[in-house]
Amino acid sequence: MKFAASFFLSGLFLSGLFLSAILLCAPAGAQTSNLVRHPATPEDRRPNDPKVPDAYAVTGKFDRIVVMRIKNKADLLRGMEQLVKKEGIKDAVILSGIGSLRGYHVHNVASRDYPVDDVFTKAPTTPANLNAMNGYIVNGQIHCHVTMAVGDKAAAISGH
Repeated sequence: MKFAASFFLSGLFLSGLFLSAILLCAPAGAQTSNLVRHPATPEDRRPNDPKVPDAYAVTGKFDRIVVMRIKNKADLLRGMEQLVKKEGIKDAVILSGIGSLRGYHVHNVASRDYPVDDVFTKAPTTPANLNAMNGYIVNGQIHCHVTMAVGDKAAAISGH
């Protein structure tokens, strides 16, 4: 199995900040959160397959490393999606991402069982420090996890 390694690198530079925003799609205002409950499906009720081991490994090889830079005031996710398409990245590992954000919109899992409950948190005008980003790109679709520090007490927020 071969993977294209996508390395998202950014940070503070004299010319400005690289990572600017995560989904600035909500109206301006304070942080809001909403819970979404999903109905159970037959797949959700299916027990674990005893033939699948509790832990296993998949071995692969990196073909290339792609460094992405997202311009100040640009939408982070949209920029990443454009570059994934432009670079022809189908399957990849997101190794790292750091920078400053102008706002955010993330989602978290809020339950332990299937179907999962989701919490969506938006703060489109609240600055945050992006301390970490990692994840995967599968079939050209980005699935990343982020950890941010927000506010004068640097409260940690994480999500997808």
